[in-house]
Amino acid sequence: MLNFTLYNPTKLVFGESTIETIGEHLVKCGIRKVLIVYGKGSIMKNGVYDTVVQSLKKHNIEFIELSGVKPNPVLSKVQEGIKIAKENDVDGVLAVGGGSVIDSSKAIAAGVCYEGNVWELFEGKGSVKKALPLFTILTLSATGSEMNSGGVVTNEDEGKKWSFGSPLLYPKVSILDPSVQRSLPSNQTANGAIDAISHVFEAYYGGTESTDMLDELSEGIIRTVITHTRELLKDSNNYKSRSELAFAATLALNGLNGVGRKGDWASHSIEHSLSVLNDIAHGSGLAIIMPAWMKYVYKEDVKKFAKFASHVFTINEGSDEEKALKGIEALRDFYKEIGAPITLKEVGVKKEDLDFIADNAAILAPLGTLKPLYRDDIYKILEIAFE
Repeated sequence: MLNFTLYNPTKLVFGESTIETIGEHLVKCGIRKVLIVYGKGSIMKNGVYDTVVQSLKKHNIEFIELSGVKPNPVLSKVQEGIKIAKENDVDGVLAVGGGSVIDSSKAIAAGVCYEGNVWELFEGKGSVKKALPLFTILTLSATGSEMNSGGVVTNEDEGKKWSFGSPLLYPKVSILDPSVQRSLPSNQTANGAIDAISHVFEAYYGGTESTDMLDELSEGIIRTVITHTRELLKDSNNYKSRSELAFAATLALNGLNGVGRKGDWASHSIEHSLSVLNDIAHGSGLAIIMPAWMKYVYKEDVKKFAKFASHVFTINEGSDEEKALKGIEALRDFYKEIGAPITLKEVGVKKEDLDFIADNAAILAPLGTLKPLYRDDIYKILEIAFE
């Protein structure tokens, strides 16, 4: 296990009927005027918007709105939010939605206080010195963005989907009421589950030795996600399973699962380049890319891949290599079972598109820590993922 410092200042408020407390939390943090950021209107249908507005009005908090955040959030919407926030002199940002809304809100919170172009923060040409306080109400468990300090946004003009982060971007308070996710379509539940599993993998397969306790945590999160995703696809109203999946997704990327280990993140980088080309849901893209990456790199740590197969899918027969390969196939089968695509062909990617995806991902090469990947490696992984 590597040396580490674990830091996470986010206050997580978890459970039913917690959204109505948002006004109280804002007042305690000295917030009197907020920018509410949300997506395409699902919060109007499930009652979340009304609950939020009632709580804000009850506590005399003014608000301005920014709607229309896309599932793959874009820079132009972030810039629109920065402009609105500055013009209306808000003193906080309230994200109401899933990871895309929260990631956009992080960029807005930082961009309001940054003198240059906010994209410079993604390019590493600038750093976050100050940010507006951020608060979140989560409506889709997937990214863990409600309890971490990073975000991903696509620059449409440059064709780049990049990440950024700062300790100043941890949400002050995040409210997670699993009951509001009962109305989610099955594909969104599945995509969220895949995203959570993929976040666990990025630390689990980072190539760090002697991480037994952390491995147990990782495997437990994955088993929990698999079990309760299956339950939710049978009964989307199952509150117990909604709760288990929601908290598992938060733990997958709130810092705890990643401490003491290197993070690989090659699969995420490749998926980002895929979704620049094809506006695919992040979870769907990871369902395609990550098993292909696993097939390409498993020999770098056969014992860890065999351990995963044994501890998550109870595959205990055969050599370590045989178990490793069976474990990868079991994961792929699970993704197929819950309705996710498992090949690039299924989402309309053509063979001639692989060069663009590989070139785009290779801008940041080498990718990963378990096996550093260059352009040729990335292309070979895409070939595995193709069909």
